[in-house]
Amino acid sequence: MQEPAISEKLIADHGINDEEYARLLEIIGREPTYTELGIFSAMWNEHCSYKSSKKWLRTLPTEGPQVICGPGENAGIVDIGDGQCVVFKMESHNHPSYIEPYQGAATGVGGILRDVFTMGARPIAAMNSLSFGEVSHPKTKSLVNGVVAGVGGYGNCFGVPTVGGEVRFDPAYNGNCLVNAFAAGLADTDKIFYSAASGVGMPVVYLGAKTGRDGVGGATMASAEFDDTIEEKRPTVQVGDPFTEKRLMEATLELMATGAVISIQDMGAAGLTCSAVEMGDKGGLGVKLNLEDVPQREENMTAYEMMLSESQERMLMVLKPELEAAARAVFIKWDLDFAIVGETIPEDRFLILHNGEVKADLPLKALSGTAPEYDRPWVPTPKAAPLEDVPAIDPIKGLTALISSANYARKSWVWEQYDSMVMADTVDGPRLGAGVIRVHGTDKLLAFTSDVTPRYVKANPTEGGKQAVAEAYRNLVSKGAKPLATTDNMNFGNPEKPEIMGQFVGAIQGIGEACIALDMPIVSGNVSLYNETDGTGILPTPTIGAVGLIDNIDQLILGGIQEGDVALLLGETQGHLGQSALLAEAFDRVEGDAPAVDLATELANGEFVRTNASLIRAASDLSDGGLALAAFELAQDAKLGLALETDDTAQLFGEDQARYVLVATPDNAATLISAAKTAGVSLAEIGTFKGDTLSFGSTTASLADLTAIYNNSFAEQLA
Repeated sequence: MQEPAISEKLIADHGINDEEYARLLEIIGREPTYTELGIFSAMWNEHCSYKSSKKWLRTLPTEGPQVICGPGENAGIVDIGDGQCVVFKMESHNHPSYIEPYQGAATGVGGILRDVFTMGARPIAAMNSLSFGEVSHPKTKSLVNGVVAGVGGYGNCFGVPTVGGEVRFDPAYNGNCLVNAFAAGLADTDKIFYSAASGVGMPVVYLGAKTGRDGVGGATMASAEFDDTIEEKRPTVQVGDPFTEKRLMEATLELMATGAVISIQDMGAAGLTCSAVEMGDKGGLGVKLNLEDVPQREENMTAYEMMLSESQERMLMVLKPELEAAARAVFIKWDLDFAIVGETIPEDRFLILHNGEVKADLPLKALSGTAPEYDRPWVPTPKAAPLEDVPAIDPIKGLTALISSANYARKSWVWEQYDSMVMADTVDGPRLGAGVIRVHGTDKLLAFTSDVTPRYVKANPTEGGKQAVAEAYRNLVSKGAKPLATTDNMNFGNPEKPEIMGQFVGAIQGIGEACIALDMPIVSGNVSLYNETDGTGILPTPTIGAVGLIDNIDQLILGGIQEGDVALLLGETQGHLGQSALLAEAFDRVEGDAPAVDLATELANGEFVRTNASLIRAASDLSDGGLALAAFELAQDAKLGLALETDDTAQLFGEDQARYVLVATPDNAATLISAAKTAGVSLAEIGTFKGDTLSFGSTTASLADLTAIYNNSFAEQLA
């Protein structure tokens, strides 16, 4: 097949600007071949190179005594004691999910699972954070249904429990939904596998499913804004097969046990190109590939297509040659492809041959280690105007506005499509707060949560970034867990716009400050930029996934509220209504500043909860919807009425941070109040669980009627 001539249009279509093309020419000293242009495009795009974000990502805290491996590998690794570790990461599949919701979401789940088991860990939990446009938008319902079906379809078939997540709606996502997928796995600390190649002349082995034309150019597509040509991008979306992935995982873990693996890398974004370059670059070696040996499921595939295909369920490995037969036998047993497609070489060279013809001959380090890096101009987000008066509202009317909204209604229609109990180690799945998984064969448990409040980040990126980490911290603490570490998924618009870059910088600064104060280092993550359609960007959405450890079941705070139990409010309430859920849902106003986050108070209040976990029957952090929504959620979960003493709008719906509702027996409540005085934290009794009504002061409503609204509103609007 005749390769196209290199033209200005072809270069632009590959997302390479004039300055970058000049740099490319300087590096190789000649015009690139078509395949070489594709390789540079894949490795230098935003999705793979982090060229707009590297400068700021380096400022994040990534180390701590609990951290075994921070950012830079397929996933982060954190020690959980007893020779065990948890391996986890969050990644986006935003653009593919908007173009083709089912496959985009499904392959997002598949990709993050491979990131985990590539490290030698068996996946034990998954979460997802989903952001869609307004409910009334003509595309929203089909996107929600397709994405949820894709997440469930892949995860359920693969056999990993989905234990948590979040779903939000806002007009800012009308043209660009967000699908952030999280996975965590368990491994022994002495059996972790990394991606750095070592040894010259070692076989480079292709593992898994065959290569097709699906997903060609996917990484480049993910690094560009959308416009009215969006439908033309459909072929860049990958197609997933969870049953093949399940076999690939079992084969990979079995292969690792043979001792044959020198290094191993998932074929994710940019497929064969990115996996080979990363392995070579980390090991200080070159790589030579013979593409005629690549297993293919379509005829007459070109070198360009094979190098840039993002066909799913594939891995690349550097193998100990003396164990080739044992390694091959494993993959034959699992009915998967095993093919030696190249070798490591001593030169700094990425040499691609196809049927004896050189299709690419490039300096390997230039593709990865010396990719462009930009210090984008940025401007701080202007300080929000003061919030004008918010009128008092009947508390039941205010609560009803929240629980009838798709943003705050019960999401059971979503998570009931996910298998949360597979593997039989789920202690608490998608319900309230963090999900909890038993560490099989031990007394330990792990808690998982995903959090961000994008409207806070838009109003005040630094406080919004802090709040995302703080809310994740509180959700873990509310289950009795000690927060260990975080992964981030930085979803923003076009970084070439100084105001968008300013949002990114501010959020990074806030996240970093909170991670240090709360001892939750960032160990992995993903940046997704250019989330815009026709120049309109999404809300800045830096999603935080977090993991916490519970040493034994006695420390778990699970629920089980009983009649006569006392509700206590931990933390001080000023009644902050700026950027609040009540303001948006009841008054259709998005105004004011984000709530301030006092990290010292967050830490003190969180430590109080964990220290006194044995006295606490149930706990919920206060975030969206404030005290009113948190109290209602606890009451409906317990199927018990609750009488709160206040009917004040700001006290009930304010979103001040560092607060929890704690539930205890009357005797334990008295003990907790005494302990709070000693600890110097604010704790006060605010109500009692009893009867079948929800009361705010003298205003009362049937709990059953409110629960029906809460349970049914989401499906009525979106199913």
